[in-house]
Amino acid sequence: MAVNRVPVLKRCRSLGLDPIYLGIDKKSTRELKRANRKMSEYGLQLREKQKAKFIYGVLEKPFRNYYKKAVKMQGMTGTNLMVMLETRLDNVIFRLGFARTRKEARQIVDHKHVLVNGKPVQIPSYLVKAGDTVEIKEKCKGSQRYKDILEVTGGRLVPEWLDADQENLKGTVKELPTREAIDVPVDEMLIVELYSK
Repeated sequence: MAVNRVPVLKRCRSLGLDPIYLGIDKKSTRELKRANRKMSEYGLQLREKQKAKFIYGVLEKPFRNYYKKAVKMQGMTGTNLMVMLETRLDNVIFRLGFARTRKEARQIVDHKHVLVNGKPVQIPSYLVKAGDTVEIKEKCKGSQRYKDILEVTGGRLVPEWLDADQENLKGTVKELPTREAIDVPVDEMLIVELYSK
């Protein structure tokens, strides 16, 4: 399995991204050496794609598959792409506050701690639908890990398209998110332009 092992803060610096979007509250004090260099149109498009891939932890091939699916769906391709990325199971776990970062959410799903509509799901890229119930398995709920996580994520805002019950580590997808509800600093139109060349 391919794994991205680039240091997170270094990657955030190169993409001009605030680490808070990844659930990390550290800051990098270093300056980027090429900060004043002018970027080409292709460079800007590529950077937006890399930003989206990095935030959601998706590698190139699955990301391209999401784009192909988004093209076939009705509506705006860019919005469809962002909605698909946002409704991945690992992202939903992160948004509900059951994990500190998306990487941790992915690990929680991989370790079979998650039930979707009462059935165990261990695929981080599983796309949840409106009305789905997502919860942590009963035997895992009492573990120290989740107490520590809730201490950190307790004050985090849960998006309005999700309904979180943090006491019982349970959440419901009320509806699919709109583009306005997705607070990720990515210009998806540049990604569409890049892939439609």
